[in-house]
Amino acid sequence: MTNEFDYIIVGAGTAGCVLAKRLSAEPNVSVLLVEAGGMDDYAWIHIPVGYLYCIDNPRTDWRYRTEAEPGLNGRTLIYPRGKVLGGSSSINGMIYMRGQQRDYDGWAAAGNPGWSWDDVLPLFRRSENHWSLDESRRSDRPNDRDATRDATRAEHARFHGHDGEWRVEKQRLHWEILDAFRDAAEQAGIPRVDDFNRGDNFGCGYFEVNQKRGIRWNASKAFLHPIINGKKERDNLVLVTEADRMQLQFEGRTCVGVGFTQRGVSHRVLARAETILCAGSIGSPAILQRAGIGAPEVVRGGGVEVRHALPGVGENLQDHLQLRMAYKLTRARTLNTIANAWHGKVWMAMQYMLMQSGPMSMAPSQLGAFAKSRDDEATPNLQYHVQPLSLDKFGSPLHRFPAFTASVCNLRPTSRGSVRIVSSDPSAAPKIAPNYLATDEDRQVAADSIRVTRRIVSQSALSRYAPDEFLPGPEFQSDEELAVAAGNIGTTIFHPVGTCKMGPASDANAVVDAELRVHGIARLRVVDSAIMPTITSGNTCSPTIMIAEKAAILIRAAIRSA
Repeated sequence: MTNEFDYIIVGAGTAGCVLAKRLSAEPNVSVLLVEAGGMDDYAWIHIPVGYLYCIDNPRTDWRYRTEAEPGLNGRTLIYPRGKVLGGSSSINGMIYMRGQQRDYDGWAAAGNPGWSWDDVLPLFRRSENHWSLDESRRSDRPNDRDATRDATRAEHARFHGHDGEWRVEKQRLHWEILDAFRDAAEQAGIPRVDDFNRGDNFGCGYFEVNQKRGIRWNASKAFLHPIINGKKERDNLVLVTEADRMQLQFEGRTCVGVGFTQRGVSHRVLARAETILCAGSIGSPAILQRAGIGAPEVVRGGGVEVRHALPGVGENLQDHLQLRMAYKLTRARTLNTIANAWHGKVWMAMQYMLMQSGPMSMAPSQLGAFAKSRDDEATPNLQYHVQPLSLDKFGSPLHRFPAFTASVCNLRPTSRGSVRIVSSDPSAAPKIAPNYLATDEDRQVAADSIRVTRRIVSQSALSRYAPDEFLPGPEFQSDEELAVAAGNIGTTIFHPVGTCKMGPASDANAVVDAELRVHGIARLRVVDSAIMPTITSGNTCSPTIMIAEKAAILIRAAIRSA
């Protein structure tokens, strides 16, 4: 391996895979992509239900843990982050979600020009390969064309792309109990929708997923594999895996490259143009802090000399806390009863082996809903992930009785947490403190969201199943009691963002500018979910791909103007 490249990308996760493909498309530019994990050749990565075996697995996950959370009644949570090619897109729930128009318009209004909904929608479309392309091909017959269908396609094309790499499909199975929940939501005033990704996601429907014919479609498969081991292999891109003990290299306040070890051998590689951190909302701030960039008290507390005081590094951590409400059912077919019977297990395996369908092709959550905790909310501030199963906690066995889970999260939490190093040792995990339910507003939304769920479940569409709430339990009624209940049943939905906040230099807590360059440091950018000023209103994987698309356009424009 040469010791000098034009660009060094740290992290071959969701953003890093996109950026590697886009930058290496410039033929006169050399790119090094460095990943701490290994190749994504573990079989359970690609079988959708395999997320159960990838999360908290050292082969695929950093296996982080949070601090004891006061808002969760002192509980500590596992905090998964992908440590493998494709990053968290290799172990996540595969849900395709952009968020709401107000999210991005809010970023732009906060001093980040070029990040409004109108700016980012073309970026989402650029990478998208939407299932409707296949639908259109099947229906392009003379007797199947009419004005209504053409108008529908034109409207769909305005919001969705068909020529990109990021595959988006309908889910491959439905459940009667989930259909009934959707009917109940409609009775409660939440309309049916087919598309959550047009700027306002109010409604209830089945999620679209990042799969291709029932197989996980991660960022490495979409963007990286075709150019490192396919027909379009690129000589100007070098991938290094199993690179640990990552450290930035500097000359003064200019980042000149990285140092790392691979299988016990130390390397120091220089970047002629830029080093780009794509290590995620936990990894990127920790790497910066270990380089002496951050709040002085945090940097010194980790045993590192301060290089550049930037107090926002590692702060502004935001995450969606899901409250897992669960209901016992009668006369219902759910995954609990299927998976707990030997013949059910055989049936599931056969369905997947023969047709890549059935429960093994399921995303962790199949049905979604976006609702308002109170009528005066301008746009939905709650998201539901509804599942035809129940369990005590992640990793526990499914209950043996029929049940479903309706997880609900506050899309716009006001609580803010932090990621802070505890040591200069690159192998030491940082201290992660999400600080859930720390504000009165978040506790009120939590109480209101439990009440909204109860209102949906009380509708007649579900009455034939006699749903009986056992988590958190009907004994919790007052605001104070429901806040305690939220602390008992709340858990991460794996959406940490914001720890390298994007904003103008006038914002004391901003870490990067609108072009994702680190304030006060030359030749260094952060390109991942850490740059989000505020969390998006939904799942965060596809917004991270959009962020990488934006960065690639900015960097390639600089390359061509040089």
